[in-house]
Amino acid sequence: MATQLIKTGQPRSCDPLDPDLPPGEEEAIAMLVAGKLEAMGMSVQTYESMPHRPNVVGVLKGSGDGPVLMMNDHMDTYPVVEPHKWDKTNFDPFKATRHGDLLYARGSSDTRGNMASALIAAQALVEEGVKLKGDLMYCLCVDEERDGTHGSIYLTETIGIKADYSITAEPTAWENSQSGEWGMNLSVANGGHCLVEITIVGQKAHIWRPDTSNNAIVEASKLVPLLEAMSFTHTPTNFMGHTPPCTTIVRIRGGLPGEMQFSPDECKITLAVVGIVPGMTMQSIISDLESVTSKMFDGREDITYSVKQVPDSLFVEATEPVPMDEEPCRSICKAYATLMDGAQPIPNRKNAFNDTIRFRQAGINAVTFGPGEDGWAPDNESISITKAVMAARMYALTIMDILEVDNDVE
Repeated sequence: MATQLIKTGQPRSCDPLDPDLPPGEEEAIAMLVAGKLEAMGMSVQTYESMPHRPNVVGVLKGSGDGPVLMMNDHMDTYPVVEPHKWDKTNFDPFKATRHGDLLYARGSSDTRGNMASALIAAQALVEEGVKLKGDLMYCLCVDEERDGTHGSIYLTETIGIKADYSITAEPTAWENSQSGEWGMNLSVANGGHCLVEITIVGQKAHIWRPDTSNNAIVEASKLVPLLEAMSFTHTPTNFMGHTPPCTTIVRIRGGLPGEMQFSPDECKITLAVVGIVPGMTMQSIISDLESVTSKMFDGREDITYSVKQVPDSLFVEATEPVPMDEEPCRSICKAYATLMDGAQPIPNRKNAFNDTIRFRQAGINAVTFGPGEDGWAPDNESISITKAVMAARMYALTIMDILEVDNDVE
């Protein structure tokens, strides 16, 4: 299942976060997944706000005497830019390749391998003839890698999709390389993020006269260590995430084609602010970044600067946690203990964006729980087959517990 999902529709389903690049197109994988849900007896609808990007929603109706549980995942992946680094797949990133317990390919961990686990859980229940009281919904979204504009945002705000509970099958797994101990965290909350650009403007000059220039790249390079070390204004909260609020420098641009004879008078630093916790805003983040930048450049008449959100990018707020004593946490923990010798998943705040955020913002008790590694390998991405199989079993038990098995239905 994972191998089939991984190769379908790629590389067109690759969807860069960069707002200045074309988006992905998930149509091929969407049609495959829609067919699989229909084969399970679900009623399936597709919804798209952009051509070739259909969201897929399948519903297996229960007897009408229970809640609605949404199983969620996304159909886009982040791009492959350097296939020559994918030695685990013979340099074909979309050819799923097994090495021991690991299945390597783009999308194996984020997140078509997790999707396979979620689909197999439903397929197993259907094949075993399990009848549920509540409705089981599978919601497979486009555009997750770009924060959900045409996917989860469109579905919640325009289509009005609703559920009582949601489980996003995205990576939360971990493993201790020394002891071999492993498990899956239960991400009851998500951190936020945003993209910011800082533009430094100096004075252009000929390369033979560096003494007459204010080289914008040189000036920007002095600012980078301060941005890396800075702290953001925030109030500590439960489940702070794997990193505190901080910057990740993702791009530095300076100089113009055809002007190698001149030092650049403009340099732009693009950075991601990650680990955002509740209470932080775009305004507070800009203010913090301006404070650091001003300490470097205020009082210099030869340098100007600006700090602003990257155009066409979204500010993603952090979410409040779903209580562990509420669904779907309660049933996930029960299934986990049943299959993991009484152990419990560790609750945490997931640093990365996923569609859980949009469903949580829509008032749904939404969490993230899945077998992929919570590390987002840029190359040689992989998923553990052992963990993926265990996750499928956990999903099936959780679905039955939340929606309840209707033994009165023949």
